[in-house]
Amino acid sequence: MPESPLPESWQAPLGDELQAPYMQALRDFLAAEKAARKVIYPHSAHWFRAFQLTPLDQVRVVVLGQDPYHGPGQAHGLCFSVRPGVPTPPSLQNIYKELAQDLGTTPVSHGFLEHWARQGVLMLNSVLTVEQGNAGSHRGRGWETFTDRAIAAVNEQCDHVAFLLWGSYAQKKAAFVDRSRHLVLHSPHPSPLSAHRGFFGQRHFSQANAFLAARGREPIDWQLPAAPDAVGP
Repeated sequence: MPESPLPESWQAPLGDELQAPYMQALRDFLAAEKAARKVIYPHSAHWFRAFQLTPLDQVRVVVLGQDPYHGPGQAHGLCFSVRPGVPTPPSLQNIYKELAQDLGTTPVSHGFLEHWARQGVLMLNSVLTVEQGNAGSHRGRGWETFTDRAIAAVNEQCDHVAFLLWGSYAQKKAAFVDRSRHLVLHSPHPSPLSAHRGFFGQRHFSQANAFLAARGREPIDWQLPAAPDAVGP
């Protein structure tokens, strides 16, 4: 794990967490997995990508996921997002359908969401690593504690943030968010298994933008560029 993977804005609330015993245990676990020649996603350079692209003082929207994608070339540190050239996963296809219905956006042929992250959409998985082909394999190893601290930092230090909580896992993880200061929106998960139970038609994107605009904050440009920018390792 890098010595200082967090940008300056996240250092105050999360810097000490990197030295906590639970994170040392997580480091040991990840080192043992690599020593056993297990393939871990995403690349270690992207474990903290969500924080690097979205400084704490610029967070306007929070989207929570659970685990990184576990297929080759997919995960790069943002929930729901995949690297350029990788087929768009079904849940993200449903997000695009809802976006088009809600805001009239034009669906794109890629699943690379850094355009949102760079505008202040914190796209955070609860668990930041996974073994190839083994969904949920790194749960309960410490990442959840770290990402709980990150959500708490947004809740306490930011004003007027829209939390888009899709599915029961995200809703439980952010249950403590102060609704007197932030907008908290719930819906079923966009997975094909649950999207038709209420994800479609919830208009979270326009609600988030209306909330931001009413409080003097710049709305999010949810229209993705037609071609994705390049991504690192």
